[in-house]
Amino acid sequence: MSDQKPTVVFVHGAFAESASWNGVIAALYAEGVTSVAVANPLRSLAGDAAYVRDVIASIDGPVVLVGHSYGGLVISEASAGNDQVVALVYAAAFVPEPGDSAFSLSASEPGSTLGDALDVRPVSSGGNEFVIRRPVFRDQFAADVPVQVAGLMGATQRPVTEAALTDPVQATIPGWKDRPSWHVFGSEDRNIPVAVHRAGAQRAGSRGTTELTGASHAVSVSQPEAVAATILEAVRGVSGNRAAA
Repeated sequence: MSDQKPTVVFVHGAFAESASWNGVIAALYAEGVTSVAVANPLRSLAGDAAYVRDVIASIDGPVVLVGHSYGGLVISEASAGNDQVVALVYAAAFVPEPGDSAFSLSASEPGSTLGDALDVRPVSSGGNEFVIRRPVFRDQFAADVPVQVAGLMGATQRPVTEAALTDPVQATIPGWKDRPSWHVFGSEDRNIPVAVHRAGAQRAGSRGTTELTGASHAVSVSQPEAVAATILEAVRGVSGNRAAA
């Protein structure tokens, strides 16, 4: 347990961008917690994890990594063997074993409707990338978010490559295997089946699991206070200065 309060580093997933954490960051700021939101490239799992490791290295002191959706794979890979990362928080995020990919985990339980919502675009360097079609974005990704906000989210979503979603986790010991983790997700997630979330939290020996009744995949936008509360549990759990957290 560190005497220095950790910095929280946010890693968004596919079809989102760093502003999706704004409400959570504001709630943490009110509690005196410093945060950094990474602009996740969403080009490849190895490349995205390397970028997050660079961000971590630029921070003085311990880090709590928070991932959403595909970002769960990224934080699991980026934290592997990295003693600077003291805890992980999975917000509607994948919790992978070695060799798992976003596609394989999503298909491991029935319930995801994401495939039918995607638009496929060719990438000039080769392969394809995906976006969620705008007419169905709210229903698929953010059903409990106000219409106008969901419209902005659909317009600003970052495309993700097919390679990123099919890349397997290379770390032999993903970060959640040797450090504490906390988990928060919605009961009405249409991107990742709720059974996948529950299994991931159980697999990781979750220190705290919150299932938000009626919440969509976009939990950081629709329920920022609840997500922040889970992160604060993690910060307090690994910080020697609990009163300041």
